[in-house]
Amino acid sequence: MCGIIGIAGTQDAAPQLVEALRRLEYRGYDSAGIATLVEGRIERRRSPGKLTQLDRVLQQKPLGGRTGIGHTRWATHGAPTESNAHPHASRRVALVHNGIIENFRELRSALIAKGHHFESETDTEVAVHLVTDLLDQGLAPVEAAREAVRQLTGAYALAMIFAGHEGLVVGARKGSPLAVGYGDVEAYLGSDAFALAPFTHRVAYLDDGDVVVLHGPKVEIFDSAGQPVQRQIRMTTASAGLVDKAGYRHFMAKEIHEQPEVIAHTLAHYLDPSALVVQLREPEVIEVLRHASRLTISACGTAFYAGLIGKYWFERLARLAVEADVASELRYREPVYPAGGVALFISQSGETADTLAALRDAKASGQTTIAVVNVPESSIAREADIVLPTFAGPEIGVASTKAFTCQLSVLAALAIAAGRARGVIEPDREHALVASLLEIPRHIVEFMTQEETVEALGGDLAKARDVLYLGRGVNFPLAMEGALKLKEISYIHAEGYAAGEMKHGPIALIDENVPVIVLAPHDTWFEKTVSNMQETMARGGKVILISDVAGIAAAGEAAYANIPVPAVDPTFAPLLYAVPVQMLAYYMALAKGTDVDQPRNLAKSVTVE
Repeated sequence: MCGIIGIAGTQDAAPQLVEALRRLEYRGYDSAGIATLVEGRIERRRSPGKLTQLDRVLQQKPLGGRTGIGHTRWATHGAPTESNAHPHASRRVALVHNGIIENFRELRSALIAKGHHFESETDTEVAVHLVTDLLDQGLAPVEAAREAVRQLTGAYALAMIFAGHEGLVVGARKGSPLAVGYGDVEAYLGSDAFALAPFTHRVAYLDDGDVVVLHGPKVEIFDSAGQPVQRQIRMTTASAGLVDKAGYRHFMAKEIHEQPEVIAHTLAHYLDPSALVVQLREPEVIEVLRHASRLTISACGTAFYAGLIGKYWFERLARLAVEADVASELRYREPVYPAGGVALFISQSGETADTLAALRDAKASGQTTIAVVNVPESSIAREADIVLPTFAGPEIGVASTKAFTCQLSVLAALAIAAGRARGVIEPDREHALVASLLEIPRHIVEFMTQEETVEALGGDLAKARDVLYLGRGVNFPLAMEGALKLKEISYIHAEGYAAGEMKHGPIALIDENVPVIVLAPHDTWFEKTVSNMQETMARGGKVILISDVAGIAAAGEAAYANIPVPAVDPTFAPLLYAVPVQMLAYYMALAKGTDVDQPRNLAKSVTVE
């Protein structure tokens, strides 16, 4: 969600801070600001809205100084106004914060009783006044920061600067990610390596409870007990160049079109195309799945729907019992984890707070943990027992597209490997399944030639107030993912259902104003799905059928519109059918004129529970 940058620098900080914040725009935000030390004084510039508005503020009132912090805020406590925007400041300290301070009300009451005056509605401002109070008691800046964070309950990544202390930046992390960048003449703090890439590729990630002190290029890290520690410095591969749209109107459109390439890259990591077998570079996962008593899959949002599709694959291909639940519910319902169990967690960013918390709970309950992530340096990757990377590259659009299909690619390969290890899949069957997976990128390229047809249909359907998605088997979770995509970026209400459940309630919603998007490859369940389509059409519903040529022919000409896709092995249909679902949502949102890449109220990386 929010983005943080801190610089203990040797040159004008403001341009660098804004550049780094621009690289963090993909995380989602609704206000932005920076603060620097100017002749020892704290100076701030803040603005609601996008960075372009902050740019205008800086043009009118330029900001000097070489030591500074910056922030893009996604509103939690208080509306996206200038007074609620970060950095928050007193006469002695300025501070930016990601996360939620859960005990802010108690701290705020105690500080008000001491005479402190609050100017915002945020939980973050409590930390500013707490540090200020400790400074006023005579503590030095670093000691005041360390004592303040000991009093905070909740999740936080903090960066702060202090009046009269040029070149000093103090950071702290608990729950929310924070990275340290090592330079030759200055040091940096950032929400992730992507923000730090223009400055350095030498990055260390703080552990929970760490406090870091930057003084020029010098970096000192202290653990939760206050003891000096070293954290591994990694060479990050994050690009220093800003990711651009490559001629596309939106990042989402670009990322939809990147899927043939990134799926191929991901599959290349897990499959041997010459032998047509799964060849994992993480061999320990095979033994873990061979002996697993149960697999628990958990994630949030789009990643959870990828996990639900994976549930079908693991049960069908490996005969492995699977339980799947959203991460925000899993640990709170006190699940009974079996001895010898395995828990698999999926996250694009690797920083999703609920997913990370669920992973920690499963690990504490004796489960072997597997992470499927797009960011190998992330918290989830570092804490899991086994890491299975996706190779989607930076995904900037808030609505996940290529990360989703890369997650599916990993899960498909892993399910085949599990089936082979557990004696369910014979060599010939493995060869056929792998061959089917390897064809997916080519089939997506074939489908892309129909984009103009999907665009026209999207413009037509954008007038709808409600949309239903139907699917059976592996396409049921994809129906829910399709509905989520549409809700996220077009703000049209949509729901995904198992096709067989229509007659158990949702059919009451059907009339001529409700488009029904049916995902129906010509598979074992096709005739049953067609029957559900006919029930819908009999009540005036507009059916949009997504199927292969054989399926469209078998369904007849009664559908309102057809979106033909290449024929694929029905087992892996979601990898292909995800693309027309994404594309249709994109063009419906485009027709409605919404902000496709940064839809309202949403953040790319949700680092609070």
